[in-house]
Amino acid sequence: MTQLDDIYNSRILELSASIPRTERLAAPDATATAHSKLCGSTITVDIAVEDDRIADFGQSVKACLLGQAAASVVGREIVGTTFDEIRDVGASMRRMLRENGPPPEGRWADLAVLEPVRDYKARHTSTLLVFEAVARALDDIAARRERSGGASALEHPA
Repeated sequence: MTQLDDIYNSRILELSASIPRTERLAAPDATATAHSKLCGSTITVDIAVEDDRIADFGQSVKACLLGQAAASVVGREIVGTTFDEIRDVGASMRRMLRENGPPPEGRWADLAVLEPVRDYKARHTSTLLVFEAVARALDDIAARRERSGGASALEHPA
């Protein structure tokens, strides 16, 4: 079994100390929050989109080191990402933690630092918070597009 020292390593500390895009967006296309009842961690994300890509991103991260590390990588890599790509990264993270799947690759490879968390189920939720918040925001955008009849009819929420 993984030791706690393997989880809270120097790379996790580095990532959590340098979370990018911590300013909230003034006019996001969607905002969503994910919260862990177990540890009290909360992450709120703001997303601005252009077509089916993330054009801008902001986040408020009040989370443990694991949630902070995941939010750090997401904040660094999400702009320019397609909706499908970020959903796939979230699904890959869930498989990595819950099903012993491989970590994300390519520009998301830094998320592999969270692989030892798989042995600590109680920490899965906080590690996945940023992905849950992003998925909720994208679901909100998709629902508004569906109600308004298409991708070009997206309006900023009031």
